[in-house]
Amino acid sequence: MKGTKIIVTDQPKGTFKECTIVGTPKPGTVMEIDPTVAPVGNVFSWQAAGTQADDSAGLGMTADGDSVVIAILTEDTGQDKTYNEAYAAGDRGYLYFPANGEEFNMILENQAGTADDFEIGDPLMVDDGTGKLLRGDTNAERYPFVELENHVNLTADTLTWCMYSPDN
Repeated sequence: MKGTKIIVTDQPKGTFKECTIVGTPKPGTVMEIDPTVAPVGNVFSWQAAGTQADDSAGLGMTADGDSVVIAILTEDTGQDKTYNEAYAAGDRGYLYFPANGEEFNMILENQAGTADDFEIGDPLMVDDGTGKLLRGDTNAERYPFVELENHVNLTADTLTWCMYSPDN
């Protein structure tokens, strides 16, 4: 992890949006819109990416690494909450849609029993169902992040410094 915020880049150039939280995600999670909930006052409900199965129109995640809109849940600085405090269902949340090359602290998912190692430059994909990041595999459609630090034998989810690279 670099610093104490989810967005590491100085003067970010992406887009900020408010949302209503579904579930209890932590900042550093990739989120997706919940299509089953109507917006309230033009504010949509968002959940961890892959929470709902792919719909009949072929939209949504069905597997790790499927291509999704990258909306990063950030900390709620307006209420003095930190990067490590989970949101509660129904909370007002804060999303960031990144620009190419921007840097973040994102959650790397610990997969029990794998003792994964991560190295600088590893491509990272979004996990279906949690919105956390995993090392990219050959089945992924997209690797939207690149690892910027080393981790050996993860034993728990951890925030990691990474770069957004939408063309991977």
